[in-house]
Amino acid sequence: MRLLTVAMSVLSVAVVGLVGCGSSPSDGDEGEEASSGSPSGGSSGQGGSLDIGGVGGPGGPGANGTAGSGSATGGACATQTAAASLQPVYLAFAFDVSGSMGKGDKKWHDKSLKWDPVVAATKQFFADPGSEGLTASLSFFPSEGDKCTAEIYATPDVPLTPLPSPAFGAAIDAIEPVTSSDWRGGTPTAWVMRGTSSFIEAQRAQSPGKYAIVLVTDGYPQGCDEASDTIDAVVADAQAALASNTLTYVIGVENPPISGAPDTLDDLHKIAAAGGTETAVLIDTGDPSQTTAAFKAAVERIRSAAVSCTMAIPIPPDGSTFDKEKVRVLYTSGANATTELRYDQTCATEDAWRYDEPANPTQIVLCATSCATVQVDVAATLSVDFTCESVIQVPL
Repeated sequence: MRLLTVAMSVLSVAVVGLVGCGSSPSDGDEGEEASSGSPSGGSSGQGGSLDIGGVGGPGGPGANGTAGSGSATGGACATQTAAASLQPVYLAFAFDVSGSMGKGDKKWHDKSLKWDPVVAATKQFFADPGSEGLTASLSFFPSEGDKCTAEIYATPDVPLTPLPSPAFGAAIDAIEPVTSSDWRGGTPTAWVMRGTSSFIEAQRAQSPGKYAIVLVTDGYPQGCDEASDTIDAVVADAQAALASNTLTYVIGVENPPISGAPDTLDDLHKIAAAGGTETAVLIDTGDPSQTTAAFKAAVERIRSAAVSCTMAIPIPPDGSTFDKEKVRVLYTSGANATTELRYDQTCATEDAWRYDEPANPTQIVLCATSCATVQVDVAATLSVDFTCESVIQVPL
């Protein structure tokens, strides 16, 4: 599947603010309003939805996304527009370039069956226009320097770069081994995890957003101190990253189905589980075209799952005061009718949304089913109404 632009930081979500009302919000029937408001607005002083970006009216946002210039007349509510964006997504790729990916020293270390199809799919992902809105970095491991230190992986080979970009393909081409002696030795997975996590934390301080590690490897950790570069150590690293709100995705590249080829991937599921992504995606090799397709599908799955379904609540226009119970979230798929997403702080309702912190909300978060819908809908648009009267009830 291809990520829709709405799922990325490039999406501008129209937020309709109704301010300057001539009368106070109704003191009664708030419970009924929470389950009855019409998405298209109209009567009762409630606002209608606008197109994405707030175009089509003089009250729309300027190029800088600030509030429009509409005004209240005759004691009625005037429609104002502000801009909001979904949380940006950053993927830190750690790519295994050890000899087992294609050195040829063993029959199952066949470059044409492992390295070539995996690299083809990887380069396609980084150059795919469907990756627009994502930002990614790329680190190769083992390093040609001191491979068993975290510091050397704290600076990626390709820094965080908006996708699509040719920089990643060029970096892969530059390090691709030409002879068997060019292949690197060892799989210092624990060290690359620690270095990548350190890099992410430094970046997060400068650029808040949703971060994830994507670990691409064909084997268990090895080649460094056996006590510090183990599956258990990497599991602990993934748990620590998750505690800092960084997911870890794992793509495992199987050995070809050749007699004598060992199984080196089963324990990778432990890393994915510890990193909050349930299981590793294991890619069969043996048929290059199928390997390329399977790897591409795995990256597509990660790309979709990594979509942020969180948006900051914008500052209400014209200096009006934000009221958390006067908010409605709407979803439209292409030319289809607009659907109101129901507010449910517990996310027990289908197609719902919630606040990050109901007592003092700063973000709107799509619940699981509505998030999944947005992730796969290339025609999706979202809008948010600020109404004049209470339409939801937020628990204290």
